[in-house]
This record gives sequence, structure tokens and C-alpha cells, in this order.
Amino acid sequence: MVPELKILFPREQIAARVAEMGEQITRDFAGEPVVLVGVLKGATIFLSDLSRQIALDSTFDFISVSSYGRQKQNSGEVKLLKDVDQSMEGKNVILVEDILDTGLTMAYLKEMILAHHPRTFRIAALLDKKCRRRRPIQADYVGFEIPDEFVVGYGMDYAERYRNLPDICVVG
Repeated sequence: MVPELKILFPREQIAARVAEMGEQITRDFAGEPVVLVGVLKGATIFLSDLSRQIALDSTFDFISVSSYGRQKQNSGEVKLLKDVDQSMEGKNVILVEDILDTGLTMAYLKEMILAHHPRTFRIAALLDKKCRRRRPIQADYVGFEIPDEFVVGYGMDYAERYRNLPDICVVG
């Protein structure tokens, strides 16, 4: 059965906001190199688009955790599936995430990255669902604040489906 999908943010609106975020990051780091650490798998499309809007020397790395499995609800338990491949020590690190929800996963990731002793650490989240926050954490760069809805598309999935949708949609 295919769920009903309603567009929350069309691709044009996403592209415009991601461009603004890239310009802000470029200004904030003023010619310094950055390492963009994408949270697999959901942030891959956002990372790809954001990186092309950042006019700085930048490299990529990836980290993978599991907190949802095949459910619509966060399990509350975060498991590391893949750590970064390169040293983050002394580098300007921007953790790139698709959605900041309860804050449990982000707090875990922040602690992990800070253990690598970066020069600076920032969080870029495409979506921020503040109404569900259980841990006090904020992103430095936010695309859109969203209500308590389950969303798919633009890299985000439901049971590994719908990642390829160009728009961000609410699952009905």
C-alpha cells in the first residue's frame, strides 16, 4: 500500500534555502577549509547540494548511526554503524544532518565528533523539529523548522523508500 504524500517544501524552495545556508557558511568560515561530515543515509542529497553552495575548500566524510530502524518513531537508542574515516583534530567540522528531531542522535554525534578535537564544530540541519526535542541541542544552520510530521524525500526515507523524491513530503 502506497502512503499518501503531501508536499511540504517543493524543490525550488529547498534549493533557495540551501543556497542561503551555503552563503552563510562561506561567510562564517571566511576562506578557511571545512570538513563536511554527512550523516548517512538521509543527509546525502542535502550534503551534495549544500557543498556546491559553499565557496570554500571543503572535504567530505561520513558517519552512520541507527536510531529508527524501520519504524516511524525514534527508538531512543543510538547505535554507531560507521565512524568518520579521517582525523577531525584541528579542523573546522560541520556535521550535516537531514533532520534534527528529539536531539538524542545529534547529542550522541556531537559528543563523538568533539572527542576528535576539531578546531570548530557546527551543525547544519535541513529540517528542525523543535517540538519533539528531548535533549537541549540546536543547529547552527537550519533550513526549515517543521511541525511534528513524518517526512520523506530529498534523502529522507520511510523503510528505505522515497529518498529519491525531489520535494520534502509529509506521509499521510
